[in-house]
Amino acid sequence: MAYAFTLDDVRFLRSASGAAALAGCAGLDASRIADVEAARRIAGEHAAAVLETVVLRRKARAKLDADGWLFTGDAMQQASASAVARHRAARLAGRDVHDVTCSVGADLVELAAVARRVVGSDVDSVRLAMARHNCPDVPLVRADALHPVSRGTVIVADPARRDARGRRWRPEDFAPPLDRLAEVYGGRELAVKVSPGLDFSPLTWADEVELVSLDGQVREACLWTGSLATAARRATVLRGESPQWTITSEDPDDIGAREPGEWIIDPDGAVVRAGLVKHYGARHGLWQLDERIAYLTGDRPPPGVRAFRVLEHGPYQEKALRAVLKRREVGRLEILVRGLDVDPDALRKRLKPRGPNEATVVLTRIGRSPVAFLCEATRT
Repeated sequence: MAYAFTLDDVRFLRSASGAAALAGCAGLDASRIADVEAARRIAGEHAAAVLETVVLRRKARAKLDADGWLFTGDAMQQASASAVARHRAARLAGRDVHDVTCSVGADLVELAAVARRVVGSDVDSVRLAMARHNCPDVPLVRADALHPVSRGTVIVADPARRDARGRRWRPEDFAPPLDRLAEVYGGRELAVKVSPGLDFSPLTWADEVELVSLDGQVREACLWTGSLATAARRATVLRGESPQWTITSEDPDDIGAREPGEWIIDPDGAVVRAGLVKHYGARHGLWQLDERIAYLTGDRPPPGVRAFRVLEHGPYQEKALRAVLKRREVGRLEILVRGLDVDPDALRKRLKPRGPNEATVVLTRIGRSPVAFLCEATRT
């Protein structure tokens, strides 16, 4: 169970004594009894808060540019990765922005770097105190997101999607509820971060739905309204040091389904979830294997993707696939599936691949017929 920070904890952690305690406990492991005892000697009654902060800072390094920050467990988990928050902030450059659920400040710090003016608020006094430490130059106020305290600002919100029972999936169960948020700020421009797995169709007030992936994983969605929206749907792909790219529902989507080409392309998850597979295919001269399946094919893969060169293909039958793998001496086997009820892990165990070679099998259907593609995976 996550540690429940108090305002007294935050005051201590922000003090010179707290900083010294954090430095003294930086190498400790909260799972070792000896380290817990050492933390008690160093930090006294605040040992639990110090150890939790040490652990959270270690975890945060994988997603946040936030050295020396204070977090609660839930706040760190829900915070956008810095690269994603930076992308979202860039769309608000030069604007006056109010983050009405600022939490510990993961979005605030990126907004402050590009917005004309920015203010943060939150109903949670502990998180707000942490935000004052993390974003010392940003004006902060304690306020309920459903009771407006600013005028003429773009509203940024990241409603809580977890409670004591776990993750919430219905928009009306978010805190604050999505429709209520849109109602309260009717006529204002909104940027609302939500889960990428949400059903967006009931949220008719959202003028644009953007899906964002980072290093191949779909991280979040953002709902944009008013002049902030430039397309009904958008997919944005962020990947390491590579240039980011985006595709929208305004792009051409005139492709059809044809015979398989030399390559199979599995579009980025943001493209798939945004419903922009055809748009992505049209941009790169690809076509579909089947109009209802998200795999694309073509004779030249797009740059900067993991693509699959087709070695051979035919009707999918487990016995025939096992024979192909044996003939090609495939021992390391990746299995990708779309459109078929096949468990890749269970299938791999039944196939019992053996040999020095590796390959990727793409299983899908064309029309009503299941098809297997034996491929060589390549990073283009």
